[in-house]
Amino acid sequence: MFAASEHAAFGQTEFGASDAVGDGDVAGPGGKNLVGDAYTRRNSGSGEAASMDARTFDKTRLPSRHVTEGPARAPHRSYLYAMGLTEEQIHQPLIGVASCWNEAAPCNISLMRQAQAVKKGVASASGTPREFCTITVTDGIAMGHEGMKSSLVSRDTIADSVELTMRGHCYDALVGLAGCDKSLPGMMMAMVRLNVPSVFIYGGSILPGNFRGQQVTVQDVFEAVGRHSVGDLDDESLHELEQVACPSAGACGAQFTANTMACVSEAIGLALPYSSGAPAPYELRDTFCTTAGSQVMDLLAKGIRARDIVTRESLVNAATVVAATGGSTNTGLHLPAIASEAGIDFDLLDVCDIFRRTPYIADLKPGGRYVAKDLYEVGGVPLVMRTLLDGGYLDGSCMTVTGRTLAENMASVQWNAEQDVVFPHDNPITETGGVVGLQGNLAPDGAIVKVAGMKTLAFTGPARCFDTEEEAFAAVKARSYKEGEVLVIRYEGPRGGPGMREMLATTAALYGQGMGDKVALITDGRFSGATRGFCIGHVGPEAAVGGPIGLLKDGDIIEIDATTGKLDVHLSDEELAARKAEWSPRNHDHTSGVLWKYAQEVGPARGGAITHPGASAEVKCYADV
Repeated sequence: MFAASEHAAFGQTEFGASDAVGDGDVAGPGGKNLVGDAYTRRNSGSGEAASMDARTFDKTRLPSRHVTEGPARAPHRSYLYAMGLTEEQIHQPLIGVASCWNEAAPCNISLMRQAQAVKKGVASASGTPREFCTITVTDGIAMGHEGMKSSLVSRDTIADSVELTMRGHCYDALVGLAGCDKSLPGMMMAMVRLNVPSVFIYGGSILPGNFRGQQVTVQDVFEAVGRHSVGDLDDESLHELEQVACPSAGACGAQFTANTMACVSEAIGLALPYSSGAPAPYELRDTFCTTAGSQVMDLLAKGIRARDIVTRESLVNAATVVAATGGSTNTGLHLPAIASEAGIDFDLLDVCDIFRRTPYIADLKPGGRYVAKDLYEVGGVPLVMRTLLDGGYLDGSCMTVTGRTLAENMASVQWNAEQDVVFPHDNPITETGGVVGLQGNLAPDGAIVKVAGMKTLAFTGPARCFDTEEEAFAAVKARSYKEGEVLVIRYEGPRGGPGMREMLATTAALYGQGMGDKVALITDGRFSGATRGFCIGHVGPEAAVGGPIGLLKDGDIIEIDATTGKLDVHLSDEELAARKAEWSPRNHDHTSGVLWKYAQEVGPARGGAITHPGASAEVKCYADV
């Protein structure tokens, strides 16, 4: 591995229009080139995309013409002059720079600074950047209480608010910056929904903490709560750990949901190569951001839109990289949701089928040893993608935001034999992905589990049923459960929650109590990307709509087999039907406000828990207004 100062992925860059891919190297130990040609910009005056400016750029088919062109738009232009724009800037393409900045958590705190770098890049390529912010709900803060009901809802609110801002102000292209879990898919959903030229930028991961000589993440703090509850960790040690676990800006550092979706952004083609890996504190992030700003102008010139990049093939590529890195089970929701925005039928079972045939090759926490910073410093996501491409697991023909195909981007990426973070495709950690799908009479619409780092892939035991996460957490805290049980948390699905909460507080407490491999847990809710152990989420149909998980009784025998992909309860079809006839819906206490509205709109987890019909029902997309 090598230090940030040694990483020259972008080198000294000049920002104008030009070639998308240059000749820089990533210097590794001893000066060895790890990843070949780097993504850079050169002011050549020629190349694949000619330099654009307001004098030559044709706005007659761009959305911003409705705001800036012709005598009837004089009132609109007067507002733009009021903000200090020049006449030249007004008649250039207007580029939305959307940020999920807030002060809720370290995940998002650096995004405003990075947005300024994006704006410089847009301006350097003769575009006019228009910055705006949207919300973020940060899972680490929302975890373990009612606030987590807001998390998944925020994904769709982010997509909706970006869409409304872009539509209302007629922006021509989009650069989106996101930091925490649901903000990444939310921003990508907006890009695909709008179908404008788009570049995604991840705010970067947090640096690992150090606790008494050991590298730690926030996962260790959640698990420490469980250790503390059984007397394995004293008050002073817990206090010390919480103070050192998160030492910088950035999203949770291991292969939890944020870093998983950051990998997706590169694999799906919406982000610049290497950009998802650099930690948030690295100054190099600003260079990635400036490049993203100028690159979106190249996409605008070439007419490359988000749906030219996000195709069924690129979605398969993204799911493959998730499985290969032992990523978050939440991608089983987010990839179908992104697919829906493009009008592509791609559900949880499709994602799980890809997981089943993909080798697990990246030794990343929570199941492995390393964090996102470590992966970046040995070659990043391109190192993972190159070995998968060599093994025939990726489609190299997919277009990316570089204006080149995935295979062209990977052409000069070289294997780094001096590292042990990423394994070769033909010598994987395990033959099947770090995340797998399950199906059976308990989950006709599927379920999902992260198996990375697990030694036992089968579990059979009696059900212990809870109708809320609070009930389950109280039982775990009081240790009023038994070894060998399958803890069932239901009525926490998208509609029943409402909001499909994650269960990290409960699962981490189990692990901290030393029971992570001695019980199993299933839910129609979700699990954090930081969850480890036999924890099955997204069980569908959910209890709130009469799914089998809502028909279970204490003592029913549940059989789980992650090798064969089976999730069954030992009940006959006749018994399940009889219980269904006696079942009645369970009311929740959210009878107004956004959670009520979400419960009326949201679809099943199998389809991504989406809240509108997607592009399949679209008559005309925004980009064609």
